[in-house]
Amino acid sequence: QLQASGGGLVQAGGSLRLSCAASGSIFSINSMGWYRQAPGKQRELVAHITSGSSTNYADSVKHRFTISRDNAKNTVYLQMNSLKPEDTAVYYCNAYLVPIQGVLRAYWGQGTLVTVSS
Repeated sequence: QLQASGGGLVQAGGSLRLSCAASGSIFSINSMGWYRQAPGKQRELVAHITSGSSTNYADSVKHRFTISRDNAKNTVYLQMNSLKPEDTAVYYCNAYLVPIQGVLRAYWGQGTLVTVSS
């Protein structure tokens, strides 16, 4: 399973760091990522990182957000700087992983709320 943490309330211009740890009987983790869903909107990709640490970002967060991963801890992070009110959303982590007994598939965390006040 994936357990996300780090959300909260922050003023515009502030920073937050989200974490998401994968636990259980894991054979390997391929790509990991963060998505977000604002009220009344569809879920969208925020940032993605491959097993080789190649990254890509939504245009709206480039140069403000940084995704990283710690393979030893099976954890992905999202450092969010210069936050804007439009970044307010529930943030979900995602991982494509292979369990010890299973096949590659996508797993989702429970979501963590980020609220940016103006």
